[in-house]
Amino acid sequence: MNVVIRRAEARDVPQMLALVRELATFEKEPEAVTVTEEQMRDAGFGEKPVWWGWVAEVGAASGQFASGKLLGMAVCYERYSTWRGRCLYLEDIVVTEAARGRRVGERLFKACAAFALEQKHHHMLWQVLDWNTEAMRFYVRLGATFDPKWVNGRMTREDMTKLVNG
Repeated sequence: MNVVIRRAEARDVPQMLALVRELATFEKEPEAVTVTEEQMRDAGFGEKPVWWGWVAEVGAASGQFASGKLLGMAVCYERYSTWRGRCLYLEDIVVTEAARGRRVGERLFKACAAFALEQKHHHMLWQVLDWNTEAMRFYVRLGATFDPKWVNGRMTREDMTKLVNG
């Protein structure tokens, strides 16, 4: 199968959002996706983009996959560490279930890593749900390690509103 890894473009957003929804379903939170195509397009391709992306696109029709169909995507953004400097955060890497096992995810991950090196980022980081052993094996196979010391914090818009408005 001919799969092309390329930078995401605004025209890819509808298929990218479909991949995000597939991931949310896999992670047992399909109702958690609230971003719209317009919001995603603006955040990636608007006046002040906050993310970069890569897509895995079928080059020539192959079996069950139509030409131009996205089989996967990776979305990253820059973070800053006061200890290390600039780093690349991999927000999501998604490969549609039908295309898994074909090294599409590995190629997307390598595109992100190459970009991080090109941008002189100190490191790349991401999160994995503790029950997603397949994803953990994938990252370890590529040479990654997991940090057992750090716990993620989070505050929702509702929580922030309560905090700010006292």
